Amino acid sequence: LHNSCRSQIAEALAKKLGSHVLEVYSAGTELKDGINKDALRLMKEIYNIDMDLTQKPKLIKEIPEVDYLITMGCNVSCPFLPYKYESEDWGLDDLTGKDDEEFIKVIKTIEGKVIKLIEKIENEG
Repeated sequence: LHNSCRSQIAEALAKKLGSHVLEVYSAGTELKDGINKDALRLMKEIYNIDMDLTQKPKLIKEIPEVDYLITMGCNVSCPFLPYKYESEDWGLDDLTGKDDEEFIKVIKTIEGKVIKLIEKIENEG
């Protein structure tokens, strides 16, 4: 929705781990002023990724057509975005206002899902 936390984490990890097979875009239907501060801090601490330097919140209309559509968890309704091959919802809860322990748990879950996606695309190639 706001493109400030979960999908930004996924974009950062996919770029770090899968840039050899993926071109990744995180986007939402509304914009916040910046990426969630807890996400920024923890991604820098855990992976040494400075998302402030490499990413910014984007609207879905700002990104090119996609082959795979991954949604983070649409508790209300997901916007429609056309995709070429398949769509998957990772069903992750919004992290706004959560503590570091919950953030880290979701970050590690995202990392695992990103690795599986990379492996899937490598095996299709």
